Amino acid sequence: MAEIAALLTDPSAWAALLTLIVLEVVLGIDNLVFISILSNKLPEHQQAKARRVGIILALGLRLVLLSMIAWLVGLTKPVVDLGITGAPGPHGEPTFETAFSLRDLILIGGGLFLVWKATSEIHHNVDSHESDSVLDKKGRKGLTFASAIVQILALDMVFSIDSILTAVGMSDDLPVMVTAVIVAVGVMLFAANPLAEFIGRNPTVVMLALGFLLMIGVVLIADGFGVHVPKGYIYTAMAFSAGVEALNIFARRSREGKNAKNGASPDTGH
Repeated sequence: MAEIAALLTDPSAWAALLTLIVLEVVLGIDNLVFISILSNKLPEHQQAKARRVGIILALGLRLVLLSMIAWLVGLTKPVVDLGITGAPGPHGEPTFETAFSLRDLILIGGGLFLVWKATSEIHHNVDSHESDSVLDKKGRKGLTFASAIVQILALDMVFSIDSILTAVGMSDDLPVMVTAVIVAVGVMLFAANPLAEFIGRNPTVVMLALGFLLMIGVVLIADGFGVHVPKGYIYTAMAFSAGVEALNIFARRSREGKNAKNGASPDTGH
């Protein structure tokens, strides 16, 4: 209790908490986009429940990992070494790593899963003729609640490890990290339904979101191989793309409104 009281009166702890909350919310966007896209493929009465369960599982995984920080930090120790040296970079450093830790292997596996999932969904959306036949077997009608939760749980694990390792690197105080994770997941829970409904109402946003997931999958794979892409670049690109898509949506609605008025004018004139 004395330690918690000291943290409450420590300005640096509050600064670390606010920074971590923002960071965890941003990192949670990837997780939330995947949950929204996958849950939208379920029957309508199961969609909100799948999103809640997926986000609650994400919270549970993050809290469990926080309670196992010593084990989690150990995930960064190499367990596999291929013994291959990459071409030297501009300062003589290898351009990629060949000694892989458990964290690296998890990131590579999660990245490959995201690339496969996003690519298959893009293919089904682009090839509408094939997607109609596939959906009857594997798509919206074939995806069960249990299989959706299993896929969400698998990606929750990947995103949770990345999220908690980031939190560990930002703060040494467990109460600060726990509070930041709970607040960030609470924001995800609040935003899940509006985001999923928005994605469902705008088919072009689905393609944009799948493009985001494809990019995130590639970044996870690169991170697993030791090629670290600054997160700021990724989220700036995502924000720019989302801004352009928002302008497209506004322009499309404006045209539809004008067409509706032009189509109604002859009737009102009679």
